[in-house]
Amino acid sequence: MRRFLRVEAAGGILLIVATVVALAWANSPWSDGYFSLIHTEITLKFGDLLTISEDFEHWVNDALMVLFFFVVGIEINRELVTGELRDRRAAALPAIAAVGGMVVPALVYALINFGGEGAHGWGVPMATDIAFAVGVVSLLGNRVPGAMKVFLLTLAIVDDIGAILVIAVFYTDQLSLGWLAIAGVTVVVVIVMRAVRIWYIPVYVVVGSFLWLAVFESGVHATIAGVVLGLIAPARPLKDLDEHPPLDVHLGSAIGGQPNAGLIRRAHFEIRETVSVAERLDDVLHPFTSFLIVPLFAFANAGIKVSGETISEAATSPVTLGVVFGLVVGKLVGISLFTYLGVKLGIARMPRGATWTHVVGLSAVAGIGFTVALFISNLAFTDPVLVEDAKIGILAASVVAALVGVIILMRASKVVELEMEPAERDS
Repeated sequence: MRRFLRVEAAGGILLIVATVVALAWANSPWSDGYFSLIHTEITLKFGDLLTISEDFEHWVNDALMVLFFFVVGIEINRELVTGELRDRRAAALPAIAAVGGMVVPALVYALINFGGEGAHGWGVPMATDIAFAVGVVSLLGNRVPGAMKVFLLTLAIVDDIGAILVIAVFYTDQLSLGWLAIAGVTVVVVIVMRAVRIWYIPVYVVVGSFLWLAVFESGVHATIAGVVLGLIAPARPLKDLDEHPPLDVHLGSAIGGQPNAGLIRRAHFEIRETVSVAERLDDVLHPFTSFLIVPLFAFANAGIKVSGETISEAATSPVTLGVVFGLVVGKLVGISLFTYLGVKLGIARMPRGATWTHVVGLSAVAGIGFTVALFISNLAFTDPVLVEDAKIGILAASVVAALVGVIILMRASKVVELEMEPAERDS
């Protein structure tokens, strides 16, 4: 958990840098170079069988972001099998809070855009950006209890599940049933591979690449392939140290006995397979997605022209207003309210060391909806003006939500200190 938080916090810094570079370049005298770059056409051709031609921005969104969602799927998978979501009671409160953090922002947006041309964008303010949110909370150090950091992370993971379902169900336009059937068969193949204990990662890479192609051609957004693979990746190790004492024999022979190529190979296998495929893939890909792919996504999608005219138009745009109020107000109210109901109804308990000020502060921080919100805005709208209005709303709301959350959480630390003073004096 600590490693995950460190990677996300550091990734959040690169995300900010990439966003600033994109905005600065897009609004500089050299802006034509930026837009020329992101719209550069890249073609992938498989002989006469298949040709895929997309611009740079879409290759990032449709191909590279598959790895991001694959890591998200792995994290959800691991949390369900061995992490916080395994204990249903422990996961109950952040799960309930996440539901409120998705439903209320969507309702706020829908009310503001009811019957308008931007009504289809109700999914934009539903998502919380883990990297930014964790990064902001990490800056506060021990002012936020460790249990509340886990609460935020679990909430964001459940939030990701909701966002993935929204993308799959509501932002898929035309379906090719043939390709969809091929994708379904490929998923079954992966499940069978896992059942017969095929643990060789290159095999999964080949099958996974074919699944991406099938999903891409089916009309369902290609990132869903990454999520599905992450969810069904083996999350338990092939070997258990307690159940496989021969590990000690092979390892001991390889180190202190008479090592040979066979013993070394066997010892390597025994050690490697005490760690699950999901954990090994996450260890390799998580830093790669956090430090390269997500910042690259921000660079390709955050570059919008900002002028007095665009800001003036966005300030009166129902899409921009819906996104801002959905993320800033909807997240804060939805998460806080559903958390309160969950505790008062006895469904779950407050995390240790947490106060209601912590809950409200983290609810505000959860309004930082950057990566997935930008992603959904590209799927929700075809009109470039509406996409631009949504992006301006996402950027503005994320800054406001971060500031509001930090101010509230700074106040929360003072509340905790005041509450602890009498106990400290008594001791």
